[in-house]
Amino acid sequence: MRVVFLPGAEQDLRDIRRYVLKKFGPPAWADTLARLRATVDALNTFPLSGAVPEELADLGSERYRQLVSGKNRVIYEPTAEVVYIHIVCDARRDLRGLLARRLLGVAR
Repeated sequence: MRVVFLPGAEQDLRDIRRYVLKKFGPPAWADTLARLRATVDALNTFPLSGAVPEELADLGSERYRQLVSGKNRVIYEPTAEVVYIHIVCDARRDLRGLLARRLLGVAR
């Protein structure tokens, strides 16, 4: 199965990289990146392994799933042939607001 990072998720990775490097240094970024890669690699084989985010389950949506990678969440959409990664964010972030803006297209 092919995994595709959508533009928003690519920007998320750049933002996480910048933050981790600034606050914790290169070794912490290397660890974070290794964890994220392992999580994404698992999606190649087990695209349905993640749970539906509670924030979306409350809305009755099961289209998106999530995996936790260290202190980050990877929000993705599995399809028949491709896994689309929509969001990579800190697990402590306000996911409900981020989901509304990014996945559901709600304006800020």
